[in-house]
Amino acid sequence: MILHAGLVARRQDGYWRGVLIEGASGAGKSDLALRALDHGFRLVADDRVVVWASGGALYGRAPDSLAGLMEARGIGVHGGASINFCRIALSVSCGPYERMPERAWKDHAGVRLPAISIEPFEASAPAKLGRALQHLGAGAEGAYQGQLAALPRPGGDSR
Repeated sequence: MILHAGLVARRQDGYWRGVLIEGASGAGKSDLALRALDHGFRLVADDRVVVWASGGALYGRAPDSLAGLMEARGIGVHGGASINFCRIALSVSCGPYERMPERAWKDHAGVRLPAISIEPFEASAPAKLGRALQHLGAGAEGAYQGQLAALPRPGGDSR
């Protein structure tokens, strides 16, 4: 399945853990992902994310034609450090949020993920991604343990 979303990952406890960033076109998904790169995250996919479930976990990667590329409005498309795929540990919606939200979940391909909303243009948004991944996405240990439905593409940093 291909989602209109972005995917960034950060290494925690020896594994890459992904944050799926969703929102309408122009909502700030790529802007948030770009700023997250300065907070210890790596790009996995921008604009389109191929997702699949395997062993009760959700994984994501960029479509081959977009691998390693990101669009920054006003600058254009550029490449950078990226990883081939990751286990997705957190779903983020770009948009308004409650000050003290109840715990939320979102299902993708039959996998239930912790979910939050973030205003992507807030200065603190990348730091909030990191905190949320650390606390809410902590159940995604073993991001590369077990069987995967697809192997990573060669040439990328997958661990």
